[in-house]
Amino acid sequence: MTKIKALPEPTLRRIPKYIHLLMQMKKQGVVHVSSATIADELGLDSIQVRKDLSLAGMVGKPKVGFDMTELVEGLMNILNWGNLKEAFLAGAGNLGEAILGYKKFNDYGLNIVAAFDNDESKIGKKIYGIEILPIEKIANMIKRMHIKIGVITAPPEHAQEVANLMIEGGIWAIWNFAPVHLKIPEDIILENVQLSHSLSALTYKLAEKIKTNDYKIPN
Repeated sequence: MTKIKALPEPTLRRIPKYIHLLMQMKKQGVVHVSSATIADELGLDSIQVRKDLSLAGMVGKPKVGFDMTELVEGLMNILNWGNLKEAFLAGAGNLGEAILGYKKFNDYGLNIVAAFDNDESKIGKKIYGIEILPIEKIANMIKRMHIKIGVITAPPEHAQEVANLMIEGGIWAIWNFAPVHLKIPEDIILENVQLSHSLSALTYKLAEKIKTNDYKIPN
């Protein structure tokens, strides 16, 4: 793997797809893979895949392709998935509970070590082995434990307050699931997960398909 520059956002968002596919192929005993094979399996343009891997510093061998182990490890290192990063979650509702229960995040380098809420009925309880703590403690604990990643699954009306507390504690990056625009300093990394945007795209495309095919929804 060669030294790389900062990757474009579209490339960063495709790399997890490559990793998931490659890990499945590796389990099946595949030891070498070409960019064309990756493209075919994912329904992508082979030139784009080759460019992505090149931007990521991955170098294959002519007529052989990429060494599977080196390719998987290299791509995971680029996303920093090889190093577990501890994180705090704020908002222990249904979505927060689902995220706490998704243990696959450990494979992606994320380890949620504590959760916070302002609901007294939840405080002190454990969800998937993680104790729910009072939200007012989050800033101090971020400082003491040197936590760099905050996950917000709080209701939209509380999301900004939670973000402020995280930033006060010294958080570097926020993964925001609340459907609200957060006002944060420019030096804080913010990644918004807008489920409503994804759903709106799905329903729009469905409506277009229905019109195109003159399809009538059954009663």
